[in-house]
Amino acid sequence: MATVISLLNHKGGVGKTTSAINIGAGLAELGQRVLLVDLDPQANLTLSLGIGRQPVNIYESMMGESDLVPVVYKEKVHLITSSLDLSSAEMELVNEAGREFILRELFAGVDDQYDFIIIDCPPSLGLLTLNALTSSQQVIIPLQTEFLAMQGLAKIKQVIQKVRLRLNKELHISGVLATMYDARKVLNRDVVETIKKYFGPLLFETYIRDNVALAEAPAQQQDIFDYARSSNGAEDYLDVCKEIIERTNNPIHSRPVAKKTV
Repeated sequence: MATVISLLNHKGGVGKTTSAINIGAGLAELGQRVLLVDLDPQANLTLSLGIGRQPVNIYESMMGESDLVPVVYKEKVHLITSSLDLSSAEMELVNEAGREFILRELFAGVDDQYDFIIIDCPPSLGLLTLNALTSSQQVIIPLQTEFLAMQGLAKIKQVIQKVRLRLNKELHISGVLATMYDARKVLNRDVVETIKKYFGPLLFETYIRDNVALAEAPAQQQDIFDYARSSNGAEDYLDVCKEIIERTNNPIHSRPVAKKTV
């Protein structure tokens, strides 16, 4: 049975889609079978991997017109694509019985084929995100190391707590991922210290350094490992994936986590 992880932050521009792509690719580098799910109507994950419009995407599946139809991106990474049609899903599903569990039911048909299912959530806290959370065991929160990064985090934690209480007892925050980090900048270092105080051992030991290759890779429709395997971005995401596997096997709340010094 797959471990399902939602990447969630309703603030845009924090590296959420970049992280979804490269965590998926990094886990595959470590021998894991991965299903990426593009749950954002903007379809940035789909476009970033060069996957064109499919006859069946996540919209048709959520509307009950089809089971999930994964597309092969590479040998150990498959993708459930998205499209702009998904933007109407919340309105169309508003009167659907059990609408919060549609994605969970869809995953039941494929989760024995994968080790990890990684969901790129939309930048909102609506029905699509609720479906992701009811389907997941873990949430990873990417946070840009800038001044406004912490804004809205209380709301995210509140939503996760409510879903855990009412809909999904397995759900928990498994990690907070600092992105676009530059150790030379005092602001970035200060923000990381603030994140540490707020989240403690949930902060991943690995910070995703600001790296131009991470911005260039989507333009070439590649993940960071195919585009620039020797880059800081590839090194950082591979280290994060090692932490994800460790935290999945040994949950963070059950052990102390030492922090890297910067």
